[in-house]
Amino acid sequence: MHNANKPTLDDLPSSAQLLKSTGLAAVAAAAILVTIVLPSEYDIDPTGIGGVLGLSEMGDIKTQLAEEAEADRLMELESSEAETQSSLGDAIFGLFVGSASAQTVEAWTDEYSVTLAPGDGIEVKLVMEAGAEAEYQWTVDGGVVNFDLHGDGGGENISYEKGRAVPGDEGVLTAAFAGNHGWFWRNRDSQDVTVSLLVRGAYSEMKLPE
Repeated sequence: MHNANKPTLDDLPSSAQLLKSTGLAAVAAAAILVTIVLPSEYDIDPTGIGGVLGLSEMGDIKTQLAEEAEADRLMELESSEAETQSSLGDAIFGLFVGSASAQTVEAWTDEYSVTLAPGDGIEVKLVMEAGAEAEYQWTVDGGVVNFDLHGDGGGENISYEKGRAVPGDEGVLTAAFAGNHGWFWRNRDSQDVTVSLLVRGAYSEMKLPE
């Protein structure tokens, strides 16, 4: 359909008018920015109008909220970093302590194991000086035994401890005098049992049955 109201070139705004309109719009935008946006959003009021209209107070509240949020974020970040460092420090400390403990635990010096038939007995002794100490641990697999922990040497004899139907024992043997100190085990069960002995400490020799 033919448009009878189509504008002519004379009806269109001139370049000067467009520039003027653009300038007025820019001025208006700047005015709005300075008098409204800056006071209400950032608490910046160069003209004082924002204070009169109560916009500066609004901007001040928003600025404080933003600052508090940033402070909370930084605090959480520092707390997280501190927890990470603490966990890492605990892990390193635990590893160090565990390693140090493993190094300070002395290994067993000698091990001996023997199987006793019903009624059989056997003796194992350590050659020790007077006052010397030896740590021991022995266990019975498959039953129990009677035992006698004793010593002899230089015409002296001593019985430290005795037991009947015992599945094992541990402790520290302190030599009452220089000589041979150790254990005699006898199997009074009706089946074979295995006695296993671990020792470490101040002794020069472990005497085993031939």
